[in-house]
Amino acid sequence: MRLYNQFQQHVEELESIGRVYTASPPFFCIMSEKEQSLAYGGQALIEGVMMRSGGTMVMCVRQPDNEIATDSIEINSITKRFKLLGLPFIRGIAMLFETMYYGIKSMMHSANVALVEEEEEFTWSDYLLLIVMLLVINGLFIAIPFILTNYLGLEGIIFNIVESGIRLSLFAGYLWAISQWGEVARVLQYHGAEHKAINAYEAGSDMSTEDVAKYSKLNLRCGTSFLFLTMIVSIALFALVPKTTFILRLSYRLALIPVIAGASYEVLKLSDKYRDNALMQVIIKPGLAFQKLTTKEPTDDMIEVAVKALKEVQNIQNTSIGE
Repeated sequence: MRLYNQFQQHVEELESIGRVYTASPPFFCIMSEKEQSLAYGGQALIEGVMMRSGGTMVMCVRQPDNEIATDSIEINSITKRFKLLGLPFIRGIAMLFETMYYGIKSMMHSANVALVEEEEEFTWSDYLLLIVMLLVINGLFIAIPFILTNYLGLEGIIFNIVESGIRLSLFAGYLWAISQWGEVARVLQYHGAEHKAINAYEAGSDMSTEDVAKYSKLNLRCGTSFLFLTMIVSIALFALVPKTTFILRLSYRLALIPVIAGASYEVLKLSDKYRDNALMQVIIKPGLAFQKLTTKEPTDDMIEVAVKALKEVQNIQNTSIGE
C-alpha cells in the first residue's frame, strides 16, 4: 500500500508487541512498535484525537473556547509486565480488555473536556453503562445472525458463511446508521484526521495542515479492518465447533469472542507484514472498503488537533530519550 512505502524496507524490524485502541469499535487503530523509530496508533475522540507510541498516550481535545486541551499519561502495558500475556494469540485477548479500558477512559476524558461549557460530566455510572452497552452490542452481533441462520436449516460451512454474511450486513447497516447522527459524524471526521496525520508522518510530511490534508483517510492498521478479520476468523473457528444443541452452539459463539479477537489480531499483524502478498491483498481490501463507512473527510481544525496529538507524543518520547 502506498501509504507505507517509506517503511516497507523496515517491515521485518517490526516488534511482536502491538497495540489496539478502542472506545466504540470502528474508531481505533493498530499500533506496532519499532526499535529505531516511532510508530503511532490512535483513536478518534469526542472533539479530539488520542495518539499513542510505546507507553505514551496523549489526548488532544478541542474545547468550547476553541483552544486545544492536551493531557498525557504513561502506560505500562500488561503484556510487558506479564510475559505470558505477551505470547502470540494470548496477547490479542489481553489487549482486547486493556485497550477497551484505555479507549473508554480516553472517550470519557474527551467528553468531560468538550462538555465543560454545558457543565456536564461523565461519571463512573456512565462509564459502567457504556461498558454494558458495548457488551450487549457485541453479544447481539453474535446472537442475532446465529438465530436467523438457524431458522434457514443450513449446516456445516455453508451455515457459518451465511451466518457471517448476515453479521457483516448487520455491521455495515449499524455503521451506516450511526454515521448519520451528527455527533457521531464528527467523531468519524476526527477518525479521518487521525489516519491522515499518521499516514502523513509515516510518509515524511512536513506535518503542516495543508500537507496532511492531502493524505488518505484510510489506514491499513485501522480497527475497522480488525473487525472485518474477526468475521473471517469466526467462519473457520465456528466450523470446528461440534454440532450440538441450539443453546450450546450459541454459548460457544459468545464464549469464543476473546479467542476470535486473539486470532484476528495475529492475522492482522501478518497482513501488515506481508501486505504485498496476493492472498493478503484479498484479506486487506474489504477492510479498507469498510473504512469508508467509519471515516469522513475532516476539516482543517480537526487535522490541527490530530497533528498536535501526534507531535505531543513525539515530544514526550524525545524528552524521555534525552533523559
